[in-house]
Amino acid sequence: MKTKLLGVFAAAALLAACESTPDQSAAGAGQTSGGPRPGSQEDLVVNVGDRVFFDFDRYDVRADGRPTLQRQAEWLQRYNTVNVQVAGHTDERGTREYNLALGQRRANAARDFLVAQGVSGARVSTISYGKDRPIALGSNEEAWAQNRVAITSVR
Repeated sequence: MKTKLLGVFAAAALLAACESTPDQSAAGAGQTSGGPRPGSQEDLVVNVGDRVFFDFDRYDVRADGRPTLQRQAEWLQRYNTVNVQVAGHTDERGTREYNLALGQRRANAARDFLVAQGVSGARVSTISYGKDRPIALGSNEEAWAQNRVAITSVR
């Protein structure tokens, strides 16, 4: 009888030792249960938006991109130790040199918007990939529209 009772207690102890709540297992894996880590690249993408799009052969920030850049500026002011890089991209049409220059103007336009909203220019670097790193593959308007973009990344 004592052996059976001891076996039941041992089994209960083993089950109790193996039990963990979802929050405990996520914390043990270095993750939080509430979504992306605040101030991270994932937080920027999920909660703010990391990209603004441009019209063909243009580098002025479109009206539909201003709210995203405004949210980015507010996010950067909230996480004032985070630095970002804005990468300008173009579609495949045009020469490599022309597209590198256009991508740089797009990145600078996004950066200038952020700076105008109060973000320190020292926290925002720019780079142009021109047409060398397409976001979407294809030689059609749908792909080209996705490639005319400035993307903000946490550094």
